[in-house]
Amino acid sequence: MSRICVLFDRLGPYHWARLNAAGALFPTVGLELSGETSDYAWEKVTGQGAFEPRTLFPRQKSGALPASEVARQVHKALDEEQPAAVAIHGWSEKGALAALSWCLRAGRPAIMMSESKRSDAERHWPAEMIKRFLIGICASGLGGGVHQVDYLAALGMPRERIFTGYGVVDNTYFAQKADAARRDAAAVRARLNLPERFFVACNRFVEKKNLPRLMEAYGSYRKAAGPSAWKLVLLGDGPLKPLVLKLREDLDLIDDLLLPGFQQYDELPAFYGLASAFVHASTTEQWGLVVNEAMAAGLPVLVSRPCGCVPDLVVHGRNGFTFDPFDVKALARLFREVQGQEAGWSIRASCNCCCAVDIAHGRRTPHSDHWQDSRHQPCVALVRGTVSGRFRGEDQARLRRRFRVAAASSLCQRLLDRAL
Repeated sequence: MSRICVLFDRLGPYHWARLNAAGALFPTVGLELSGETSDYAWEKVTGQGAFEPRTLFPRQKSGALPASEVARQVHKALDEEQPAAVAIHGWSEKGALAALSWCLRAGRPAIMMSESKRSDAERHWPAEMIKRFLIGICASGLGGGVHQVDYLAALGMPRERIFTGYGVVDNTYFAQKADAARRDAAAVRARLNLPERFFVACNRFVEKKNLPRLMEAYGSYRKAAGPSAWKLVLLGDGPLKPLVLKLREDLDLIDDLLLPGFQQYDELPAFYGLASAFVHASTTEQWGLVVNEAMAAGLPVLVSRPCGCVPDLVVHGRNGFTFDPFDVKALARLFREVQGQEAGWSIRASCNCCCAVDIAHGRRTPHSDHWQDSRHQPCVALVRGTVSGRFRGEDQARLRRRFRVAAASSLCQRLLDRAL
């Protein structure tokens, strides 16, 4: 099969896992726009992979550069690579629009990768119409799960051309590393200064992560549970760190709420492995890969309902619980319930969530009927169908749609060029 190019802003550990899985099946180039990012303090991933990495702006952030310069470099790279298809990370960033513009000019199919769901934000029809137009240019779509498929379909992508498997992590990595931490629990616990029993949360310290309500709910639980209460280990960092420190003092949680800071990819499994349960309380979340990670490590999870991964990963009362992120009392009750059921949890994420390698090879490990849906096909079928042109069939409805896209191509090209 001809090579494909997959475009991301920055190649973090999660992107490497996905690209390695893809690269094991077909020639893959990972196009990284920026060598730096302000969102995550990831260390640069190095080493040999199953794909070919290529960075366009090694020491710069693409978002801070003129759109014309981003477009020039993206077009230059794609001209050199000449991929059979291009997988594009969304529809709003400069690099994504530049890649879509190149696909139009070169006549190559585009795969739209998206974690967006309709409920992420208030939607306005002018913006939605633009998205529909951009989606109409793409040959196929790759979403996280149920919500993401529904939104791509609402934007005009035929459901038979939408595949899932975008919101994935390397399950084996987290499962094995967590088990290794458990086997050497005393030494790892001492090294990381962790308590015997604790809830773990992993977030950027930003508003949508809902940290004040999470801390308030934990404080209520701790008062009710008394000396037997588990600690709360809150991993991460960000602009709300001063507020978190103040609330910890105001709620009298200095001895019970631990703040180890941002943790790199290689340290995360140890925290999951020694934790008793995981909690994620976001008021809005496109997916929530930390939930995948925690489940891969074998933890029961408490996940707020707005998180995009919920219908695909969490079965209430079976592998965890879901909750209203604005209901502090309900979350406090769930803390107590999880603690009370500790001996009854029996979870392995190989039965609960999807793995990049499993999906790429067509091996699905469903935990609920969601994974039995015929729309959930292996990602390799997505690429083969896109490259072969099967998703551009000659039925009458498709012909009419192709005509509309062709007729509008010159207008779209002018709009994209103006935006870039």
